[in-house]
Amino acid sequence: MRAEIQAVADEIRDSLALLRRHLDWDRAVSRFDELNALTADPNLWNDSEKAQKLLRERTQLEKGIEGYRSIERELNDTLELIELGEMEDDQDVVAEAEKALQRLREMAAKKQLESLLSGEADGNDCYLEVHAGAGGTEAQDWALMLSRMYTRWAEQHDYKVEWLEESAGEEAGLKSATLKIIGPNAYGWLKHESGVHRLVRISPFDSQARRHTSFSSVWVYPVVDDEIEVEYQEKDLRIDTYRASGAGGQHVNKTDSAIRITHIPTGIVVQCQSDRSQHKNRATAFSMLKARLYELELQKREEAAQAQEDAKTDIGWGHQIRSYVLQPYQMVKDLRTGVETGNSGAVLDGDIDRFLEASLASKLGEGSGQTAA
Repeated sequence: MRAEIQAVADEIRDSLALLRRHLDWDRAVSRFDELNALTADPNLWNDSEKAQKLLRERTQLEKGIEGYRSIERELNDTLELIELGEMEDDQDVVAEAEKALQRLREMAAKKQLESLLSGEADGNDCYLEVHAGAGGTEAQDWALMLSRMYTRWAEQHDYKVEWLEESAGEEAGLKSATLKIIGPNAYGWLKHESGVHRLVRISPFDSQARRHTSFSSVWVYPVVDDEIEVEYQEKDLRIDTYRASGAGGQHVNKTDSAIRITHIPTGIVVQCQSDRSQHKNRATAFSMLKARLYELELQKREEAAQAQEDAKTDIGWGHQIRSYVLQPYQMVKDLRTGVETGNSGAVLDGDIDRFLEASLASKLGEGSGQTAA
């Protein structure tokens, strides 16, 4: 077997060894067997909340264990195929097997990275807010494009998306939107997306077809369960009701049932209009407030609160984390990691994994960036 093939195989084995260690393999397999027994109990659903929690844990463990085993199996099968192709001097078989080995290397590296999502709230669902910056219709259209990008990314990863709040722009787009993204490690993958996103394009709203620069901010924070205590004083809250607004359609509420809660000491504002029931919107808004306050505490623990606030204070020049250029050339570049790609259309259609992976690796000291074609 050629040295370069052996080197790729060794790299995959190294990733598998790290993945096994991060999974805490023996404990994970033992716990998975235990959860299989618990979820087979016909009385499990007497407590639906507990049942859902156990099933989520089981699904996450199964994904990690089966991911490891499938890569290990495919590695062995691919190496056997390469050896067979070399013995029979079948270069087509060898070439295809080498391509499969390269794909396997990428998959193993991603699984290894995913296993490092071990922060206190990384495994949680998350809320994702998008706010249009200065620039009127241009910025509001950009906010809608970003909301769509994250929705497409979530759908591609089999995550569920719930629209909790949507404030329509005057002519087009959105002034703001709040999404709830539901799935394993949703917060862990998206937490570094908080910041300002910059768009450069020929404006479809400019009759003279001039180039415009627009800004929108993204804010990501984890959904927290009832077991986590978050303290706040009722006197510190301002609660407003208002009539929901949106781009139209059957899901837009036409009564004064939308809820906005402002936490006065921190300036945190959350709002929800997803349900016709003011009571349900109020409960969801309080859950969002609790999540924001919890996220603020996490930031303090990580000594990152000031940097996050700096990113939030001004949606404009000097605060952007990523630049999306559609004219005069095509390029999306992350300004923190240096990762870039010329396929901006795919990125806006939800292909953002390279940016998420690079941000996570950078934060964990695993790498600093790469360039994509």
